[in-house]
Amino acid sequence: QVQLVESGGGLVQAGDSLRLSCAASGRTFSGYAVGWFRQAPGMEREFVAAISRSGAFTNYAESAKGRFTISRDNAKNTVYLQMNSLKPEDTAVYYCAATTSGSSRSVQTYEYDYWGQGTQVTVSS
Repeated sequence: QVQLVESGGGLVQAGDSLRLSCAASGRTFSGYAVGWFRQAPGMEREFVAAISRSGAFTNYAESAKGRFTISRDNAKNTVYLQMNSLKPEDTAVYYCAATTSGSSRSVQTYEYDYWGQGTQVTVSS
């Protein structure tokens, strides 16, 4: 069992940056790949980025490429999502999730075993 807690969300203006954190507790965190997803009101939860167990491999949605960076510090049991050049359309609740698949190619919600409660990101124009 892995418990995940997101933090770092908030209200920012377009063009600003935020860094989200996903802190894990429970079983060995380095055994899981971790993904970030987001869900806007009335929309389905969508994939944003993922990172492999070791951090050697990453994967991004097209909307995130060039603006977002996912990273992890296994010694701190934490995964980060650095978000730059934020746009109003990035407004959503952001969730981190862990998968035993270990692969950064896991992009579907059903592939993930554990989820955090989410953190709200609001970008004003």
